[in-house]
Amino acid sequence: MDTLLRIAIQKSGRLSEQSMQIIKACGIRFGSDSRLLKERAENFPIEFLYLRDDDIPRYVLDSVADIGIVGRNEFDEQGLDVAVIRDLGFSKCRLSIAVPLGFPYNGLASLEGKRIATSYPNILKSKLSDSGVHAKVLELSGSVEIAPSIGVADLICDLVSTGATLASNGLREVEAIYHSTAVMVTRHELEREKVEILDRLLMRIDAVMKADDYKYIMFNLPKEHINQVASIVGGMKSPTVTPLLDQQWCAVQTVVHEARFWDVLEQLKALGAQGILVTAIEKMAD
Repeated sequence: MDTLLRIAIQKSGRLSEQSMQIIKACGIRFGSDSRLLKERAENFPIEFLYLRDDDIPRYVLDSVADIGIVGRNEFDEQGLDVAVIRDLGFSKCRLSIAVPLGFPYNGLASLEGKRIATSYPNILKSKLSDSGVHAKVLELSGSVEIAPSIGVADLICDLVSTGATLASNGLREVEAIYHSTAVMVTRHELEREKVEILDRLLMRIDAVMKADDYKYIMFNLPKEHINQVASIVGGMKSPTVTPLLDQQWCAVQTVVHEARFWDVLEQLKALGAQGILVTAIEKMAD
């Protein structure tokens, strides 16, 4: 029987969509039928388990799944003995303190003696302890935002992405105490055959993630400025330079980090670069 690497992914929601997107970008074909709880990829030795996000760390620990993609918030909250092998960077959110509109908030010290409703009691208690604040933490599994309006709590600590849900429940976000992204986790002991499959998968994921951070640039440039441009744009090693029919000009191809792109573009224009073409990079490996 062929060895398969089992990966646990959230069954639905934003984390699920972005997890499937990065795996498909790795050239791995699968159906992603929302009615299925388990399916095998067509062209890679991997099997998908579609689960609740808060179940994923436990399934990995218990060897039901070999790896999983989960929010770091669930990983840290549960504190299970599994390892993070990649921070995938997507599904960003924050765990924030949110208070009723009339609540006088002046930092975490304002929470002394208050009742705080949350679905992440361990993360919250750790933050309060570090700040020397004593408060009553009430664990709720859902509908945390309604707790102050029905008198269950004085305020809440919950995950926030846009803040729209808070506003609709008469709450305002006052302080983010924790930031989360999607992470890939695995148990500490994997069979050698599965480690080999995981290494192949990680190589593909790394290539996709790295490509997101770069732009591919092509432009024409007066030859007299080529050394200046080389110092500006850099590249994986150095820019690729091709002669043009007009011997005073050359064509340049290079890769620029997204964070530097606009500064580089302005400098290229100042040096007389023309016909600047910028394209996204699909995959990128060293």
